[in-house]
Amino acid sequence: MRVKHRGEPDPDSAWDEIIPCLSMGGHVRKGPSGERIPVVVGTEFDVVISLYRTDGHGPAGTVEHHCREIPDGPLTAAQLTDVCELAQTATTAVRAGRRVLVRCNSGYNRSGLVVVQALVHLGYQVDDAIFLVRDRRSKWALNNHLFVEYLTTGLDVAALLADLDG
Repeated sequence: MRVKHRGEPDPDSAWDEIIPCLSMGGHVRKGPSGERIPVVVGTEFDVVISLYRTDGHGPAGTVEHHCREIPDGPLTAAQLTDVCELAQTATTAVRAGRRVLVRCNSGYNRSGLVVVQALVHLGYQVDDAIFLVRDRRSKWALNNHLFVEYLTTGLDVAALLADLDG
């Protein structure tokens, strides 16, 4: 599920490198005339983490692919746990020097959530990681303020709180 109510434009690029070996992207990008262009991943990465899925967008069958459908909205405790697990997968791969792409529809929110958490695992402070993602990907990255709250609270604490609500 994608919520497009914040007025963000489609990104200009298919993906952007946030730090060496860790990129963030989406399934669509803006073409030269403003048209939506599908982003198809082949073998450019060793690991692809997809938080949104569209048939025909890759990656190639030889690429390690982790796919968990995560909404661009309030998350359950189980979904927050999935985000933590995927961030750890990205962290482990980056530490091993493997090229990782974390993607969602536009490459702004869900992918930003996982990438920031991976950066935290790699030693970044949350605010610095959020700044880095917005600087390298787009000023529109993490425009879902609930996701920023999850990150600043701590995903483990957010999962516990979400468990109390459900």
